Amino acid sequence: MLKLNVPDMTCGHCVGVVTKAVKSVDADANVAIDLPSQTVSVETEADADRIRSAVEAAGYTVKAA
Repeated sequence: MLKLNVPDMTCGHCVGVVTKAVKSVDADANVAIDLPSQTVSVETEADADRIRSAVEAAGYTVKAA
């Protein structure tokens, strides 16, 4: 499981954008977002760097969780 810290996530809209970014890389990914801790957990077969890049391309900073 890939865990990311996305400190720029602050609302439900952010959750949707980040989820969509992850799903653009792997449509079958299981995405769980904990907004209060700003943590994204992703179960995916995709490369972790591709997931990080997609979230960053959506406008968010990504840090290792």
